[in-house]
Amino acid sequence: MTTLDDLRADDNALAPHYTRFSVRERLLLSGHSHQAWPDVAEEGLLESFADAARDVDLKWERAFAKADELRAGFRLLLGDPHGEYALGASTHDLVLRFLSAMELPRRPRLVTTEGEFHTLRRQLARLEEEGVEVVRVPVEPVTTLAERVAAEVDDHTAAVLVSAVLFETSRLVPGLAHLADACRDRSIELVVDAYHALGVVPFPLHDLGLTNAWVLGGGYKYLQLGEGNCFLRLPAHAQELRPVITGWYAEFGALADERRPGGVAYAMGGDRFAGATYDPASHYRGARVQRFFAEQGLTPEFLREVSQHQVGLLTDVFDKLALPEDVVTRDRSVPLERLGGFLSLRSADAGALQAALAAQGVRTDSRGQYLRFGPAPYLSDTQLETAMGTLGTVVRG
Repeated sequence: MTTLDDLRADDNALAPHYTRFSVRERLLLSGHSHQAWPDVAEEGLLESFADAARDVDLKWERAFAKADELRAGFRLLLGDPHGEYALGASTHDLVLRFLSAMELPRRPRLVTTEGEFHTLRRQLARLEEEGVEVVRVPVEPVTTLAERVAAEVDDHTAAVLVSAVLFETSRLVPGLAHLADACRDRSIELVVDAYHALGVVPFPLHDLGLTNAWVLGGGYKYLQLGEGNCFLRLPAHAQELRPVITGWYAEFGALADERRPGGVAYAMGGDRFAGATYDPASHYRGARVQRFFAEQGLTPEFLREVSQHQVGLLTDVFDKLALPEDVVTRDRSVPLERLGGFLSLRSADAGALQAALAAQGVRTDSRGQYLRFGPAPYLSDTQLETAMGTLGTVVRG
């Protein structure tokens, strides 16, 4: 079984499984944006091609089996063995179907935060232009964010949409159970975006008090599943909803929906929010990587241990650099255990620092004033120290 010491060493035990991404030869601190894929991901892609070449349009039986395997992996990740999951190429596809199931003419109000990812930021802004009221709660102070969001819900609110980990700052959002209770008491839908938690912060949704919540997520980042592997976890009462934006795959099994004779029928389960024909290669790749994680013992709890060590190491090295705070700094009031899977540094020149680091062979990413160092389990301590040390070289010129 892989241990933390196995990963800290220069001969990181996972690195040999990532030769196609050359993780030993490169300083890939872009893990919050795009982690490397293990070599076995290629096996999944080749399997999808082989099935298509052999079975042509009969490939879909095998493809649907891969989709079911992917759903099972998500259920395991969220500690949700009986949950229903809709799959989508992107979280935006899934958010659209969700929003189209809301009775916005009757309850034309949505509550969210000012710290949501662009999927929500842009779409909600466009809905606002069409007359939907969108309430955006300031993220600071994060310690009271969920409580302040809960205070904004009223009888005109259709849904609340919030993140479990803020994508710019890496801050964990506490108090989601309280928010879930407030939404349930008023029959308001709660969507929790767990994309930036999965793979670095354990997310047992029932233990977190989110049984009645919708959970949005995907595998592009920490789960290493690549593009096209997003999901929307449906609460039990979702079987009463009828999304307006609906694909013909949502008809599969629709004979079970006999409550509206003559109306558009919907399947039960996750397929109720299904789309239409998709590229199944992503599911083959994703399912194979999920098996790799299981084979390597990369459980949510172990990945959290690795992530906390790596983010803590980056933090320590950054502090020792003692760089001018008017150039680049971090929020030292936040304890390590309240951070997700990356270190967010604040700088007015974050984009320029990212470009300068890239010129020195260090891949990071930035959003606005935030420069983000995203470690990954296949990186050694020496690589992390070298990457952060390069920031010192860049800043000091």
